Amino acid sequence: MIIHDLGTANSRLAQFVKEIRDKEIQKDKMRFRRNIERIGEVLSYELSKTLSYDDEIVETPLGRKAMLLPNDKLVLCSILRAGLPLHQGVLNYFDDAENAFISAYRDHHDGEDAFEVIVKYLASPSLADKTLILCDPMLATGRTLENVLSAFKNHGKPKQIHIISVIGATEGIEHLINVFPETTHLWIAAIDPELDSRGYILPGIGDAGDLAFGEKL
Repeated sequence: MIIHDLGTANSRLAQFVKEIRDKEIQKDKMRFRRNIERIGEVLSYELSKTLSYDDEIVETPLGRKAMLLPNDKLVLCSILRAGLPLHQGVLNYFDDAENAFISAYRDHHDGEDAFEVIVKYLASPSLADKTLILCDPMLATGRTLENVLSAFKNHGKPKQIHIISVIGATEGIEHLINVFPETTHLWIAAIDPELDSRGYILPGIGDAGDLAFGEKL
């Protein structure tokens, strides 16, 4: 896996990450969602530098201009529900992409720390010979993305896979290295060192879905 850790460089991105971590700023759900969206935009811009490009001639009112424009067929896939603000940020930059959505959630049996990731819904176009961009804001154990990859097995083989994530744990990234193709790119805004006993990132931000949309039963 090719890892692009944008948190290691000084940039405006750090301010957006700081705000989604801050427990006081988190109380403003609209600001939280917008910051996740902006992080998605920054990561998408960096990702766009690795895509394929063709020469095209553009007709202006006063003449013609040769330009290099991207030619990849993209499919954006978000994991419901936490992935929606991140999906919007990526879609802002790749507005002509096809879209896929998948539901995946943790099932903690009887309140125990151990959990199973359950996938119940998938809507997706064919991925054959397309570039798949998976949007998952919190890369904790990596098991959710592993299950998502398995769920796509009957939708065709993508020519390239990119993962866009806001915050990840070292353990989860190491797990993805073992289950995704080695040519997969990971674009991430911050990497945290550990997980707690329930598989949440430390120090992380908490539950991204709850912070964006409210607590669930």
